[in-house]
Amino acid sequence: MADDLEDRLQHPRRHLGDRHLAQARKFLKLADRDPERASGNVDWAEQHARQALLYDFTQADAWRLLVDLKQRVNDEAGVHAVLEDLFTVLGRDPERAAQLRGVALLPIAAELLEAAILQDPLDADAWWSRLNESEDADAALSDFASRCRTLDFTDARASVIFARRLIRLRAKDEDLFVDLSAHLLAHRPQNHELWLDLGRLHERRERYDEAWLCYDHVQTLRPHMDVRDRFQARLNAGLDGAPQQPWSPPDVDTRQRFLSAMVDLRTRIAPVVEAPVVVETEEKIDERDPQLVKIESLLDRGEHAEAFFLARRALASGEPWASDLLERARTGMGDGL
Repeated sequence: MADDLEDRLQHPRRHLGDRHLAQARKFLKLADRDPERASGNVDWAEQHARQALLYDFTQADAWRLLVDLKQRVNDEAGVHAVLEDLFTVLGRDPERAAQLRGVALLPIAAELLEAAILQDPLDADAWWSRLNESEDADAALSDFASRCRTLDFTDARASVIFARRLIRLRAKDEDLFVDLSAHLLAHRPQNHELWLDLGRLHERRERYDEAWLCYDHVQTLRPHMDVRDRFQARLNAGLDGAPQQPWSPPDVDTRQRFLSAMVDLRTRIAPVVEAPVVVETEEKIDERDPQLVKIESLLDRGEHAEAFFLARRALASGEPWASDLLERARTGMGDGL
């Protein structure tokens, strides 16, 4: 079930979104024509508007319609919820979140939504055009990169939207694409499509160890996608008849350094959580592997992304207990959608 939901979120279905949006508009017209049944028709319109966003969260008109419906019924809490959800989709920005606290949004909700969409288009092509049409495109790109490093992309929709933006800028600045991709994947390591794009870039650059690590990550997340095995087969096929030895995957130390770097990045960007106060008792000391204890503690606190990287690192070191913890972390990331 979690994988099915993730597939729906990571692959917006424009045709289904448009269908529900059309139905929402139809019920809204019925509400205007028949005041006696307006309340029921508005409720139906809201349900279809929400379905439109479920299937295609990049549809700006669906966000506009949902805010309009909340304003029609004077739903202050509903307007707050819609705008908070929009800002989550656009990457949780502390500055934007602060704008919503203690402010009556009903009179200005539509204007605030338009300002957000104008500054941050939901469609990747529209965003890319806006960036390139700015007076100083290089400065705009630098501002975007700086902002990316302050946002929270743990929401699946935010990860998809910004991954698509990164794919657009890859043609202009591959090094920046690599840098920002690592930041995005530290927030949400289960974005297998971005790992795949990153692996292809490394392969094209003939950085085979880095490509293998990315493809290995994809195959760990989606075992049915044998991209790592096919990559290694391509390399060895290309080396047939050559004097050098067939290419071998990176050694354990290389994998450890890669996963440690992702753990460090995840630790830096993760929200600060106060450690629970430990009361010393005479209870038996936990003599299990400290890595295992740490990963279990992270899982218990809901820090599935960091636990995922640590479990992968332990598994690469040959720790058999890490397999179950890795699966728990994968499941936890999926349940958080």
